[in-house]
Amino acid sequence: MRIRKATEQDLEAVERIYEGARRFMRQSGNQKQWQNGYPSREDALRDMEKGGLYVCEEDPAAGQEPGEPLAVFSFFLEEEPNYRVIQDGAWTYPGPYGVIHRIAVSEKARGKGAARFCMAYGEQHAPVMRIDTHEDNLPMQGLIKSCGYRYAVIIFVEDGTPRYAYEKQCGGKAEESCGKGAEGSCCGKAEKEEGR
Repeated sequence: MRIRKATEQDLEAVERIYEGARRFMRQSGNQKQWQNGYPSREDALRDMEKGGLYVCEEDPAAGQEPGEPLAVFSFFLEEEPNYRVIQDGAWTYPGPYGVIHRIAVSEKARGKGAARFCMAYGEQHAPVMRIDTHEDNLPMQGLIKSCGYRYAVIIFVEDGTPRYAYEKQCGGKAEESCGKGAEGSCCGKAEKEEGR
């Protein structure tokens, strides 16, 4: 697998991946997260315009056919405004951090390590990573914990609903993403995945 920045040509596939992730959430008992068409094409386009929308795909250098993206995520090396107001804990690692949002795996790639590979990409490029998820998103909580993140705080998203937030100290540098794969990161280049 490899990670690259998304382009406008990826947007239809990104929308399909988001829709499949919403179905998976409902099937997993998570009825409240990603409501009313969120995330949408407009959310993806906004992240793309800010330079933070990425896709995971098969790697031609490894003899694989790229094809349609396996996963999508947003990664930023900047302060997350929703992480300023916290409850039930404290951030352990001050200073620069990276954040991953809206990570979703295509239905055909679920269980093949794509989400873990995406998270590892962020870890390679940030000294500290932060990520949050809904209290009902048990598969995502399992993935986050299996990648070595620890629960830190409760944060609140734009609509005021709470999210569990996690953090992890990593070996990456707070610099512009280089576009390479996830080798050498904290989470590593894993081939297994517990869930999305």
